[in-house]
Amino acid sequence: MAHIGIICVPATGHLNTLIPLGYELKQRGHQVTLIAPLDAQEQTKVAGLNFKPYAEESRPLGFTPNSLVKMGELSGMAALKYSINLFRDSAIAMIQEGMKATREAQIDMLLIDQASFGASTIAEYLNIPFITVTSSLMLNREESVPPFNFGWTYANNPLAKLRNKLGFKLLDRLVKPIIEAVNSQRQALNLLPFSSSSDAYSKIAQICRQPAEFEFPRQQLPDYFHFVGNFYSPFSRAAVDFPYEKLNGKPLIYASMGTIQNRLLNIFNQIAEACQDLDVQLIISLGGSADPESMPAFAGDPIVVKYAPQLEVLQKAQLTITPAGLNTTLESLGCGVPLVAIPIANDQPGVASRIAWTETGVVIPVKKLTVPKLRQAVQTVLSESKYRDNAKKMQLAIANSGGVTKAADIVEQAIATGKPVLNRG
Repeated sequence: MAHIGIICVPATGHLNTLIPLGYELKQRGHQVTLIAPLDAQEQTKVAGLNFKPYAEESRPLGFTPNSLVKMGELSGMAALKYSINLFRDSAIAMIQEGMKATREAQIDMLLIDQASFGASTIAEYLNIPFITVTSSLMLNREESVPPFNFGWTYANNPLAKLRNKLGFKLLDRLVKPIIEAVNSQRQALNLLPFSSSSDAYSKIAQICRQPAEFEFPRQQLPDYFHFVGNFYSPFSRAAVDFPYEKLNGKPLIYASMGTIQNRLLNIFNQIAEACQDLDVQLIISLGGSADPESMPAFAGDPIVVKYAPQLEVLQKAQLTITPAGLNTTLESLGCGVPLVAIPIANDQPGVASRIAWTETGVVIPVKKLTVPKLRQAVQTVLSESKYRDNAKKMQLAIANSGGVTKAADIVEQAIATGKPVLNRG
């Protein structure tokens, strides 16, 4: 059995991706250690995994949630720029302080979150084989696919490719501080600089938790790239109480703005107003942004909770309202639940564009959000069968993609052979 290390962004959405994979590998007999700042410790312990902290002084307990509070107050380009600066500083801390923790842990194989910029430098310097795992929307670039931060429609024609090229130039300008910071650290370690983002990805295996059906057509992925669909384990999450006795049997709408964009409380008010005159029951999960008792009453008297047991609630829901974070999107589609997406920042516009492309829901950009538009979107998704039918098709696609079992199989094959794990399907 191997000692497998995990390095990922210490935020809930990313941990909810990598921890279930670690949990599955632990169940197979491997030793699994998550290497991260202190904010990831509690969630790691819930799953029964080992935890190795780093940056305990520069990233003390509470650093990540405090940063996400600030991010959650922003939208659009301001939020993206804030995220980029946060990722730059995190990459420096990871390389400078995470290196020692990784060396001390004596890891045989690393699983690296694709959004953990700088982690592959640790693997390269310590000569540890690693596998890239996507926790957010896949970041692999291709000229026919719009940049992740834009909500552009897919089109494989010269005009769209030119649009994408200009978008990537803008994105390159924005992420330049991250690239420069990582390459500065690499120079100090006598490693060659990265010339493109793909240089940081594994050449053994890249595991993507989207099903292939929830991605635009791709022609340039490496032959060791694997779409495995969403993976999660209910045993890797803390139990959450919920007032199930308040459910009244009406069609259930689940509204969550995730764990970052949950500070925009005016959006919750708009959601409540949009749903109050419909023959539905609304659940609002505040995502930890506030205590329900401290909130003014929402229109229509919805069920309001600080956190919801999302997987259980989605089993009962007919519609999800979401900013299009990949976790909630895939978990909704994994339950056959269509969506109304209100993308706000980071990769959410890209996820939302895939929701629109697959016709598994309706998208309203946050800058165009109004109560009448939201009410109409909710009515459209609930009344037009194509959205639920397409969500059911995506549910089947996710179920057939292999999930955490296939992902763990790929990891074990890489450990056993020491060679790239080719996609045979």
